[in-house]
Amino acid sequence: MPVPPLICKAWLTFPAGRSDHFCMGSRVTGTIFGYRKGHVYFAVQEDPRSEPALLLELATPTNTLVKEMASGLVRIALECERTQNRGKLFLEPVWTMYCNGRKTGYAIRRSCSETDLQILSLVQAISMGAGVLPKNENDGPDGELMYMRAKFERVVGSKDSEAFYMMNPDGTGGPELSIFLLRI
Repeated sequence: MPVPPLICKAWLTFPAGRSDHFCMGSRVTGTIFGYRKGHVYFAVQEDPRSEPALLLELATPTNTLVKEMASGLVRIALECERTQNRGKLFLEPVWTMYCNGRKTGYAIRRSCSETDLQILSLVQAISMGAGVLPKNENDGPDGELMYMRAKFERVVGSKDSEAFYMMNPDGTGGPELSIFLLRI
């Protein structure tokens, strides 16, 4: 008996208030970006041309994360509380953030703004790398915009846990980054 193929609707756009119907694979594009003196943002995209499935404003300043990355190993754990009406993990609005075991504050899920889309489109052609985008006079006092973009392996443990492991394609022991989402 033939089995009909499973159809996964690519979610690439967010209809107003409907970001809960997406299907992502096990390999995603992750972009970490932020102004040197501002907060860090983490965007997860199905592919470099799609809107982010998840955009988080992390509690740590960009320059602090850069210093942590210099150590070669960064583990970010984002925890939220379990409630009766559990929805999709990506829809949780507030997360307690731990960076390398130290509580650093709270991360907040955000909607993607025009500025965020503009930044992601500037780095769209980059499959992997880190750098600084030239300062624009509209950027304000926060300094240069720093970014890091890579492929991440997405591992879903359950509806209450998910992890993103930065993949290093050349197999060298460069900086390693892992981001864990946990509903406890």
